[in-house]
Amino acid sequence: MAEHGSPRAALAALPAIARAAGVADYAPCTEAEARAELAAGRAAGAFLLRADDSRYPARLHDLPDAPPVLWCMGEAALLGRPMVALVGARNASSVGLRMARRLAEGLGAAGAVVVSGLARGIDAAAHAAALGPGTVAVMAGGVDSIYPPENAELAAAIAAQGLRLSERPPGTEARARDFPARNRIVAGMALGVVVVEAAVRSGSLLTARDALDLGRAVMAVPGHPVDPRAGGCNQLIREGATLVRDAADVLEALAEVLPVAGVSPGPEPGPRIVRGETATAAPLPPSRGPGAGAAGALAEAILARLGVAPIPEDQLIRDLARPASEVAPEVVALELAGAIRRGAGGMLARG
Repeated sequence: MAEHGSPRAALAALPAIARAAGVADYAPCTEAEARAELAAGRAAGAFLLRADDSRYPARLHDLPDAPPVLWCMGEAALLGRPMVALVGARNASSVGLRMARRLAEGLGAAGAVVVSGLARGIDAAAHAAALGPGTVAVMAGGVDSIYPPENAELAAAIAAQGLRLSERPPGTEARARDFPARNRIVAGMALGVVVVEAAVRSGSLLTARDALDLGRAVMAVPGHPVDPRAGGCNQLIREGATLVRDAADVLEALAEVLPVAGVSPGPEPGPRIVRGETATAAPLPPSRGPGAGAAGALAEAILARLGVAPIPEDQLIRDLARPASEVAPEVVALELAGAIRRGAGGMLARG
């Protein structure tokens, strides 16, 4: 519209622009299609932000392909506050989940809004911990299309207390190609991106690359060098990303663009070195019984929560949200199989 003077002239110019880009059969959406999308958004309880709206997140304009419109559900005023992205593995470890929660709580206490992608694991833990101070979930599908389904309750809480947004029309189911597009919005909205856990090849590293391209600060939580869940974070640090141990490190790295007082993150709930992997923050499936051994769903969940850095057995039981009478026998079976090891004080780690 800025180039062609009016919406009507801009729409008329689009087919020629598409042909020049190699798209021969392009046509703008019809007025009827646009009205249908608006009606679907209203029916879903969402509202539309255009790129020229004063509430539209200003930093998104740095994107070369900034979304012309955003569908939103929740409190748009959050978009005017400083934002920090927390991203990481879907299959997050117990230590990683606790670190994500501590970072989100500390950043929220300092006045920052936590942005993430509503995925399993690190994203979900960060959103849940930041509900009070403020959190924004960027959706890969439509703003009313919840993925993964087990995050439906969290998504409802974010719409009530925070903000959900998407560039996709309401009702759109997320496709594989929509997640990298979602990641660029997460990076674009934030002053900086903190990667809590990530494999070397992961969507979280793509978000970090997007942030680098936009000149945003990139930070990562270090992990044990033999833990594959730490590979992406350690690689980022090796390439120059800021090493993060707590929220104070993030605030220090962003001091020039986020002038807030430092926070006291509280006692460390485990080893200072945090690794990076992937386990689900969703409710776990029932165990297939004591005969299932390491192949059982509960045994797999136990192994997913553990890494090289040991954690207390009672912490593992709390993270799994299962009765100790179910978890303890599986832990013993995994010990006997050599899959996990028990250290001093009952601390558990991967074998």
